[in-house]
Amino acid sequence: GAIAAFMAEHGLARDRVGLVGLHGQTVYHRPETRFTRQLGIGQRVADRLDIETINRFRHADVAAGGEGAPFAPLYHRALAAGLTQPVMVLNLGGVGNVTYIDGDMVIAFDTGPASALLDDFMLRRRGQPYDEGGRLAASGKADAGLVAAFLDNPFFRRKPPKSLDRNEFHGRAGLVDKLSDADGAATLAAFTVESVAAALDHVPSRPKRWLVTGGGRENATFMGLLARRLGVPVEPVEAVGWNGDHIEAQCFGYLAVRSRRGLPLSLPTTTGVPQPMTGGELWRPVRAVA
Repeated sequence: GAIAAFMAEHGLARDRVGLVGLHGQTVYHRPETRFTRQLGIGQRVADRLDIETINRFRHADVAAGGEGAPFAPLYHRALAAGLTQPVMVLNLGGVGNVTYIDGDMVIAFDTGPASALLDDFMLRRRGQPYDEGGRLAASGKADAGLVAAFLDNPFFRRKPPKSLDRNEFHGRAGLVDKLSDADGAATLAAFTVESVAAALDHVPSRPKRWLVTGGGRENATFMGLLARRLGVPVEPVEAVGWNGDHIEAQCFGYLAVRSRRGLPLSLPTTTGVPQPMTGGELWRPVRAVA
């Protein structure tokens, strides 16, 4: 329904769309047990739209022993081809992840919780889905001891590739319960920034620039703290003409074409898969559904 509505809204006739890349919400991701699950039924979408559809992008990677995430690095590399490098692309969603790009070299991994803990904190404390603009965090003072306690986790010492489930750190979320709303938000924001900075331990040289996508790029507090902590330009991806609201959707359109052509979707340096790995499952329309 959502894809059909999008096509109608933008006047896209069915015969102008050759392929759909379908990546539904990830509801469970446990690469250590070689299991990942995203919502969405490829055959149903193909039948409903009468268009070939590719989904299950991550399954082959996970089945082969890869982390199954992050999956945007090859698209980031394509976009960054004309930029001064090395450059780091940082996605600040519920979980943070980075793509380090220097020529053909691509290294990618999850950095830790990004907005997940702060969003959940805001919902618990104030009934709000997120800290708009980072204003609450900006009004508080981070508890350095608690930030250190959050960082005392083997995840940050593990060498990449590595991936993280959104709920991995929920057991420690209660550490900030004793703090005021403002100080709790400031502490979680500071933890996010430090977890991103820790990524520098796992790349060969310091990026000359960081480009930020995901909802976190709209959090002025995050962006300011990151720029001060990293000491190089930290900018939203719009600064180089990318669309931060659509980049993930664009990515899976790009990966759908790569899948259709049998090209790699992931690399040993992006997910830890043993060799460059294609993936995705192709669904051809069996019957058009009105």
